[in-house]
Formats: sequence, C-alpha cells, structure tokens
Amino acid sequence: MIPEDLRYTAEHEWVVGDGRAVRVGITHYAQDALGDIVFVQLPEVGAVVAAGDSLGEIESTKSVSEIYAPVGGTVSARNDVLSDTPEVINTDPYGAGWLVEITCDDVAAVEGLLSAAAYRDLIEG
Repeated sequence: MIPEDLRYTAEHEWVVGDGRAVRVGITHYAQDALGDIVFVQLPEVGAVVAAGDSLGEIESTKSVSEIYAPVGGTVSARNDVLSDTPEVINTDPYGAGWLVEITCDDVAAVEGLLSAAAYRDLIEG
C-alpha cells in the first residue's frame, strides 16, 4: 500500500506532481492508524504555506491529527468533497481522498521528500 510513484513525508503525507504543482494526501498507513475519519479541516484556496506548516486537521473516532504541508507554496485547490464525506480518505487515500493541491515555491522541494523505499523503511523500522 505504498505506491512507488509518490513522494512521502515522515508525518505520513504523500505528494504527487511535477514539482511546480503537487497534490497532497495522507498515506494508507496514516488513515489506518487514525481509524474512521469523521471530519477534515482544510485551508482556503489562496492560503500561503511553508513546508512543515499545519494545513489543517483530520479528526477520527480515535483522535485529532494535524496535517502538515510537505512543501511551501500556495494552496491552489482543496478537496471539498471531504466536507460531506471525510470517510473517503479511509477508502481511497491515494485517489479520491486527496486533501489539497499546492503550487510550489521551490520545484526541487518534492525531490527532497522520501522515496517509497525510504518511507517503507520508516514505517517498518
């Protein structure tokens, strides 16, 4: 459940894109650890974020967790479907359960994130 074509963070976010514009979500590992997701708070389109900043929160039946920006830039889209059906993250974390899209300040930042192999080592280590 760790797609090879994505990049990852130690905080369990995934990133896909060309480096200029990226889509962000949480990993299967993260959604599994959270349990049933019941609420998602996402930033507004146009919000400027720095890598490591909080993007919002995911609330589950077990806990509330912060979502962190894997790269710096401007939020260019958010998945508003999640306001009515946050559980989509549980069923399709790498597809319909994406969170936001960010237009990156630094196109090389994505390459600095974890590869699938490095992320696998992190969660299995």
